[in-house]
Amino acid sequence: MPNQFSRRDVLKFLGLSATALPLSSWATNEKGEKIILPDNPLHQKPAKAVTAITLGAGSRGNVYGNYAVQYPDQLDIVGVAEPIAIRNERYTKKHKIEESNRFNTWEDVFKRPKFADAVIISTPDNLHYGPCMAALKMGYDVLLEKPISPSEQECRDILALAKKNGRIVAVCHVLRYAPYFVKLKELMHNGSIGEVISIQHFEPIMHVHMSHSYVRGNWHNSKQTTPIILAKSCHDLDILKWMLDKNCNSIQAFGDLKWFRKENAPAGSTDRCVDGCAIEGQCPYSAKRIYFEKRTWLHHFDLPEDKAQQGDAIMNYLKTSNYGRCVYRMDNDQPDHYTTNILFDNNVTASFSMEAFTSYEGRRTRVMGSMGDIVGDMSAFTHTDFRTGKVTEWKQNSDTHGGGDWRLVADWVQAVSQQNPALLTSTIDASIESHVMGFAAEKSRKEKTVVDIKM
Repeated sequence: MPNQFSRRDVLKFLGLSATALPLSSWATNEKGEKIILPDNPLHQKPAKAVTAITLGAGSRGNVYGNYAVQYPDQLDIVGVAEPIAIRNERYTKKHKIEESNRFNTWEDVFKRPKFADAVIISTPDNLHYGPCMAALKMGYDVLLEKPISPSEQECRDILALAKKNGRIVAVCHVLRYAPYFVKLKELMHNGSIGEVISIQHFEPIMHVHMSHSYVRGNWHNSKQTTPIILAKSCHDLDILKWMLDKNCNSIQAFGDLKWFRKENAPAGSTDRCVDGCAIEGQCPYSAKRIYFEKRTWLHHFDLPEDKAQQGDAIMNYLKTSNYGRCVYRMDNDQPDHYTTNILFDNNVTASFSMEAFTSYEGRRTRVMGSMGDIVGDMSAFTHTDFRTGKVTEWKQNSDTHGGGDWRLVADWVQAVSQQNPALLTSTIDASIESHVMGFAAEKSRKEKTVVDIKM
C-alpha cells in the first residue's frame, strides 16, 4: 500500500524528536513506497563509493542493487554475473557496467583478479556456498542473501573462513533493521512489560504466495533448494532470538504437506491451467487468472518492456514453465503448515507458526510480560501496561520487509567502507545461530522428537 506516514509520524514511531535524528531524503522501493533511512551518527561520508559485484541479478539482486542507483556516492555496482541473458543485459544497463565486467556464471568472476571491494550474493539458495567461499578466499567482503546455505556444515565453513581471513559477511536478515522490530525489542528490554515470559509469533504466507513460491516456484522442492523453515522463515527464527537476546536451548516442530498433493487434484483438472482444465475458472490457484488476467506475482517473469507484448510472454511462461502447472500436480514437497515450539534461557518460551492458507500476509506477534503485553502486526502494535492500565499504540510506515532492506544495505556499506563489522546487526556470527535453530526444527519435524540446540 502507498506510504501514508509523514516524516513526523516516523520520528514519533521511532521515539525521536523532530530535531534529534534528521532523516535522510526519502528513497523509494520498486513499488514507489517511501523507504525510511534515518541518519546514523556512526555513519561517515565515504571517501569513495564501495564497489561491488552482484552475483545473481534476479529479484533480490535488484532490491539490493537499487541502493546504488539511489545512492551512487555510497555504493557502485561494477560487475554482474547472471546466466539469464535479459537479466544480465538489464542489470548492466541500469548500473552502467563495463562489458568486460559482465559474466554468465559466478565462477567466471573469480577467474579474474580481485576488482571490487565486495560481492553481493543473491544466487539461488543452493548456490550460496560456492561463491561465498570463493569471495572470502580472494579477500572480498560479502552481502549474503539468506539463507546462508541449505547445509549446517556449509554455514559453519563460511563462518570459519570469514573469521580466518578477517572479512565482513552480512547476512540479509533484514527484519532486524525494520523499525517495528527495533521498537518492539526496545520495549521488551526497557522494563515496559516487566520480565518477558513468552512470545507467540505467526507468519501468514498467504495462499497465493505459497502457490507461487513454494508449490510452483523456485523453492518448491526442499531437496533441490532449502527447507521452507529456512527459505521462508529463518527471518522469523532469527527475529525471535534477536529480540529476546537469549540462547535457544531446545526446539520441537510439527507440520507437513497436507493440501498441495496429487490426491487432492479436483476432477477435471489438467497438468497445466491452460490445457483446458474444467475447474480453472473456480480454482483459487488458477495460473491463468493470477498471472495473465490479474497480472500479479510477475517479479520472477522476465517480460519485455513493451506492455503490448507482455501478454504473449506471460502465456508462454504458463505453457512452458512450472508457473503454469497445476498446483496439485507439481513435484513439490514443502510443508504448507509448520508449528515450532522453542525453549530459550530462563525458561522463556516461544511458539512460531508458518501458515500457507491465509487471505493476508504480514507477521503477527504477541509478547507476554509480567507487567504488560504487546500485540502487533508489523504495521502497528499496542502496548498495555498492567500496572497503570495505559494502552499505547505505535504505527510505522509499511515499506519492503518493514523498511529493513535498505537499512541493512546502508549499514553494510558503512561496515565495508570503515572496515568495522560492529556497525552491522546481522553479521555471519549472529545470523548463524538462527540457521542452526532451523536445521534443528527440521530434524525435529522429520524425526518427531525434541532437539537440543548446540552452538
